[in-house]
Amino acid sequence: MSTDRPHANVERTAEGTRVEFVADGPTTIRQDDQQIPRLNVTQDMLLEAGDDPESWLMYGGGYHQQRFTTADAITPENVGDLSLEYTIEVDTDVERGKLEGTPVVVPSDPPIMYQTNGPGVLRAVNARSGEVIWTYRYAPSEQGGEQRPAIFCCGSNNRGVALLGDTLYMTTLDANVVAIDRYTGEQQWLYSSAPTGQGYSATWAPVVYEGSILNGSAGGEYGVRGFIEAIDAESGEREWRTWMTPREQWIGDSWRNGAATNWMTITVDPETDTLYANVGNPGPDVNGAVRPGPNVYSDSVVALNTDDGAVEWYFQEVPHDWWDWDASTPPVVFETDVEGERKKMVSHPGKTAWNYTLDAGNGKLYERSREISQHLNMWYLPQETLEETPWIMPSADGGSEWNPASYSRETGNLHVKAMNYPSKFQWDEVGEWEYPSTYLGGSFTVYPAMDDPGPAPDEWDQQLAYFSAVDPMTGEVVWQDTWGEFAMGGSLSTTTGLTFTGNGAGEFIAYDSETGDRRWQHQFDASVNSSPMSWYDSVVGKQYVAVQAGGGGLRSAQAGTTIGVFSLEE
Repeated sequence: MSTDRPHANVERTAEGTRVEFVADGPTTIRQDDQQIPRLNVTQDMLLEAGDDPESWLMYGGGYHQQRFTTADAITPENVGDLSLEYTIEVDTDVERGKLEGTPVVVPSDPPIMYQTNGPGVLRAVNARSGEVIWTYRYAPSEQGGEQRPAIFCCGSNNRGVALLGDTLYMTTLDANVVAIDRYTGEQQWLYSSAPTGQGYSATWAPVVYEGSILNGSAGGEYGVRGFIEAIDAESGEREWRTWMTPREQWIGDSWRNGAATNWMTITVDPETDTLYANVGNPGPDVNGAVRPGPNVYSDSVVALNTDDGAVEWYFQEVPHDWWDWDASTPPVVFETDVEGERKKMVSHPGKTAWNYTLDAGNGKLYERSREISQHLNMWYLPQETLEETPWIMPSADGGSEWNPASYSRETGNLHVKAMNYPSKFQWDEVGEWEYPSTYLGGSFTVYPAMDDPGPAPDEWDQQLAYFSAVDPMTGEVVWQDTWGEFAMGGSLSTTTGLTFTGNGAGEFIAYDSETGDRRWQHQFDASVNSSPMSWYDSVVGKQYVAVQAGGGGLRSAQAGTTIGVFSLEE
């Protein structure tokens, strides 16, 4: 099959984004005769990943999702010399997909990068030279059952892969997980988590822990029932599943379509065999009257046992949500001293525009931060028309949406990107409904991305995004930068005191982690709505920083198809 033949047609419809896979089964194309060095990625390597400067083996750098590198060649003093080493241009047939992911890097000679983007594309790249070794393109085959178009909410995304041994694991838009040989790019098996025709989808990077793939669910706008599950990494068979709308704790039949999906990567504490799941909105999104009660586990950080999925505790940020304020970004685990005792904490920036710091052992709230973007008319219930509802901040986008935060072990601060614009909400009667129509129970608008009823509120400062350093233990906002462009994606912090992130204007910035001063900047021709990562190559004595730019991102107009890799020689 030629490299320019599309595997999927992507179309925006009234129901959402529609992806119709047109190829008969997945394909892998080798673009180079290079060989990938044999290196078994062990569980011990994954356990040490967050401390290894020469690798980036999972979405958040390590199980604790700190997005922190111990590579120390790039410093605040020399970051001005950081230069673009190479770029990779994504194929034109996937430009309609979004570049919101984080690559992983295996520390072989040469290091090998694995990079994904929507819809369902995975590449193996020589991370030293930028040469693409192979490209895998997902498309359903008979192995995956009937080929029905996938319809989902918010763009053709894929945010990354997990790996163990010689295998890569990737979610697909039609709610499958595929295992791929990391040396050849050939698909090994396919696990179907839910039928495509029921509204489920998947866009996050999974996590592999102790031989299990920890997976979730997406589709919270389509009347699904959210779950967390574990899959055997060798066989592709389900080990356990825990529903996020427990039937005995929801009123009537509201649990059936109650959503509470886990649509971003989860966090793991290997010392306690606990996973921390970030759970989204209840369904329907806006009309809470049809789902009485707090709607348990929605908009929550939920701690589960990795062995059997038993819920250990949960902290709900928004009981009985009417505003689509998911708890969507990956929680961050860190250790600190509390009253003379070393304690483990879980920190989570919410779409509510506050950061919540919880006791990792019992989920009790330790500190809620000062605001990380503006609040206005918060908790005001939607009315029957948009005109009757005042402007509300945060908007339906948040606050901190899916954007993964980074934690600096040097400063103890969490670096958080947050949206900053208003919404109006309108509830509607929920009548007869069936997929593929959305199950919203109303509507909302955001300013200024969509048609809006009336002028913007005077209280809004007109900044569309905030980037903040937050002390998670005191709640203090230590420093803050504001941007006049929409911005999604996460950040990366370094042991030398830098924090990297990008924005919707195409700026890729290195901040001083302690002061917030801009130390370096690169201008892309596309929005940067992905999350950067870094590794050190000891053979050539260089530290690299990689980030994806393009695909538009939510509400960002600057589309492009570039993966930029920067380097600095020690």
